[in-house]
Amino acid sequence: MPWVIAIMVALTAIALAAGLTLGNTVTAATAEIEGGVTVQIVEPRTDLREREVTRALAALKVLPGIQSIRLVPQEELDKLVAPWLGSVDEDPAAAAIPVPALIDVRLRRPTTRSQVAVVEEALLPVAPSARVDAQATWLRPVFDAIVSLQWLAIALVVLLAGALAAAVLLAARSALGTNRDTIEIVHLLGGTDTQIARVFQRSIGWDAAGGGAVGLALAMMVILGLGRRFSGLGAGMVSSGGLVWTDWLLLALVPLLATLLAMLTARLTVMHALRKML
Repeated sequence: MPWVIAIMVALTAIALAAGLTLGNTVTAATAEIEGGVTVQIVEPRTDLREREVTRALAALKVLPGIQSIRLVPQEELDKLVAPWLGSVDEDPAAAAIPVPALIDVRLRRPTTRSQVAVVEEALLPVAPSARVDAQATWLRPVFDAIVSLQWLAIALVVLLAGALAAAVLLAARSALGTNRDTIEIVHLLGGTDTQIARVFQRSIGWDAAGGGAVGLALAMMVILGLGRRFSGLGAGMVSSGGLVWTDWLLLALVPLLATLLAMLTARLTVMHALRKML
């Protein structure tokens, strides 16, 4: 029984940690790009592109509701496109490919379609090649997929809790069948159903507590190991989804909740079986 509970607790803690991490990722990414708008100047000729960038910056500065405007440096753009187009230093042909100029615009409020339309109308006369995109729009499918995975993690936690209760139920019934003669003698000596149920409840509680501690230790090893692997990726969205102290507190409560669930299941199972026995 302790090993079964240890496995259940370990899987539950890992699934819960995954759900919390995904939730933190969505929250952090949403807060970061909630008011973000990207302006691309896609003019292929360098001289005309620079002129449109200058006029676009001037037009954006006078728009209301703008918090900040940042022209992405060319060096940063070269690093972004290097995995696909190659490095300019290593491959001179990559310099011949026109790369759009990017302007990172931050609004004071969450981006709406009407605000994007206002930016487009302001840029159209001065920068005809400008393309305006709300950063939250093209990341929405990613967020929807992450939320689906988060619900899957929650469903796994619920299923594992049900499996733990079922395992305790079977163990309690097996123990009742093995000790049936002893239970009848205790009844003849004046023992009550509550006293007998308390014995089974205490025994399974100790097994659940020991198994829960082992399971939590195994889960922490897996979670910390995976955390180090993902932190090495250096991706912004991945690194923003780390566990906070409240998440670690929830993970620490998993073996305690598993022990309480096991004791409650054992008590109800034994009490129900004893009523039928009489």
